[in-house]
Amino acid sequence: MRVLAIPAGRRAKWVVLAFWIGLLAVASVFSGKFTSVQQNDSFTFLPKNAESTQAVTLAKKLTPEVSSAVVIYERANGAVTADDKAVAAADSRRFTQIAHVTTPIVGPVVSKDGRAIRLVVPIKGASGGQSGSDETASAVKEIRSVVHSHSGLTTHVTGPAGYSADRADAFSGTDKTLLYLTIAIVVIILLFTYRSPVLWIVPLICVGLALVVAQAVIYLFARNGGLTVGADTGFVLTVLVFGAGTDYALLLIARYREELRRHEDRHEAMAVALRHAGSAIVASGATLVLSLMCFLVAELNSTKSLGPSMAIGVASALLAMTTLFPALLVIFGRWLFWPVRPAFGSPEPAVRGTWTRVGRAVVRRPRITWIGTSVVLGVLALGLIGFKADNMQLKDSFTGTPEAVSGERAMALHFPAGGGDPVQIIGSAGAAEPLRSAVAATPGIADVSAPVVKDGRVYLEGTLKAESNSEAAFATIDRVRDAAHAVPGAEAKVGGGSAINLDYKRAGESDRNLLVPLVLVVVGLIIGLLLRAVVAPLVLLATVVLSFAAALGVSALTFKYVFGFAGTSPAIPLWIFVFLIALGVDYNIFLMTRVREESKAHGTRRGSLRGLHATGGVITSAGVVLAGTFAALTTLPLVFAVEIGFAVAFGVLLDTFVVRSVLVTALTYDIGRRMWWPSALSRKEPESDLEEPAPHELARQ
Repeated sequence: MRVLAIPAGRRAKWVVLAFWIGLLAVASVFSGKFTSVQQNDSFTFLPKNAESTQAVTLAKKLTPEVSSAVVIYERANGAVTADDKAVAAADSRRFTQIAHVTTPIVGPVVSKDGRAIRLVVPIKGASGGQSGSDETASAVKEIRSVVHSHSGLTTHVTGPAGYSADRADAFSGTDKTLLYLTIAIVVIILLFTYRSPVLWIVPLICVGLALVVAQAVIYLFARNGGLTVGADTGFVLTVLVFGAGTDYALLLIARYREELRRHEDRHEAMAVALRHAGSAIVASGATLVLSLMCFLVAELNSTKSLGPSMAIGVASALLAMTTLFPALLVIFGRWLFWPVRPAFGSPEPAVRGTWTRVGRAVVRRPRITWIGTSVVLGVLALGLIGFKADNMQLKDSFTGTPEAVSGERAMALHFPAGGGDPVQIIGSAGAAEPLRSAVAATPGIADVSAPVVKDGRVYLEGTLKAESNSEAAFATIDRVRDAAHAVPGAEAKVGGGSAINLDYKRAGESDRNLLVPLVLVVVGLIIGLLLRAVVAPLVLLATVVLSFAAALGVSALTFKYVFGFAGTSPAIPLWIFVFLIALGVDYNIFLMTRVREESKAHGTRRGSLRGLHATGGVITSAGVVLAGTFAALTTLPLVFAVEIGFAVAFGVLLDTFVVRSVLVTALTYDIGRRMWWPSALSRKEPESDLEEPAPHELARQ
């Protein structure tokens, strides 16, 4: 592809640099506003036709938009006293002076066992979002400062607002911390890979600029195009852009350095590198972008929006690393590689390297190798037995124990567990009493509030006996919906925190069942077009699916028995699948395009070994970089971030060191020229390909 070589031109490289300087000047204006468009309410991530979404929309018209903070006072060694009740009542009056706190404050209510007191404090401007708003966090902070000053009482602030505040605190500062950690990981790996004190600076600058551009574009789409941006978008975007961008840089540098030994003119060397490696890099990036764009058909707005946001990030990284990065490499010249500069005419790296030895070991018994490797991966995948990604309660979503979690546990000891997160029922005003009676008679409901009638609608709240977002709570939500829908003329909608999470869970499961096969089809088509074959894409897809199953199997066991996590949300396996399938295919694309190139001259079997020898080191380095960047997510205090970070990091390393180097190489060698069926390459094979190549033949002549 000659167009890819444009940045290597003597004049074009300066045009490319000028373009990026102008682009950065514009993008920096908008990237700083990126966090201002993040949506924090969980119901905004649901499809518009979800019942809980409709219930929230109707509830806003009938009652103030609030999130409840539940304050619990406990006496550890006995019953609460009259003085304790007076303290709670005084606190209730003080809370009304806090900004964003509204009335009525419910309580003080003494528990049946007499050992605890509860206040329910409504906070305006939030609706129980998972990440919390600034208003909610600020109000909860002040409430906690009031109640924590009492001696002799154990106090907690929990409920939806408490969780929102603790989740907002978990996100606070994570973007910068993760950015610095990711940069440190990339710098260390690049220094180790190239042993150059200056080369690492160029890809790092380019990736940083790509991140700025991505944030600006996402901001503009969120502001003007209806794109929903969640609080988790920022740090996932950082990891993906740095990981993918650095990978593309490593792949291009490897081929450029190789061509610098063959071409005295660095512009010509870069042009050749871009024409050969550039097509594989573009195909890899396109695979990931199109896989992420598949998420546009998802039901969940969170999935539907996060996919395009990440696709924008990958596209920005791809653009930077195929335009600005090669232009800068050519501008600065060979000295960037100091102290080991690839001089014109210098010999190729030693033949007897690690990947040469791996290749020679594989070809001795290729069929036994790929069968044995597949069996081992299959055994690792057995960890999926009993693995369920169907629900994760809010209390289990933190790696630590914030106050909202300890408060919920305390509340469950003394009060109906769902008291701080009521079920919302909205229906026709004429059916108010039948609707209230039907809900009150539903098993799992402790009590029902008095009806609030306005504009022809009635609003009710039911208190769950079970913990919010538990399986028991979800079962109660289904029973309430059945009962409410059966009331003639009520036209009832049932919402609330548990209902939102139930709908989120079911939509997530539906998305997973739809998107997994869709992504596989897209990836397979791209590989087929790139390699001009049918067999190779099917073989490569089978290997990455097996790799994904093995990685998720090991991760499932690690989550349960090492980290001690209580569960996994339905969206987690889907995101792990997309990252591992699309990113794993990246390495296979780079390997197999080189194998195809070598096969034209040397035959498929020799080509498979020469391709492994040429790409083994750089793909390994790229895998380590990508694994390192995703591993940075495990430092965050949120379970879903740790799960994604660990699973993707482990899966990438497994794919890099085992699947791509051993399994794919053994399969390619064993299948031979049939790998390229039905292209002409599958029919035209040198006779010498039937012989095992000598070690010295693995070096490029």
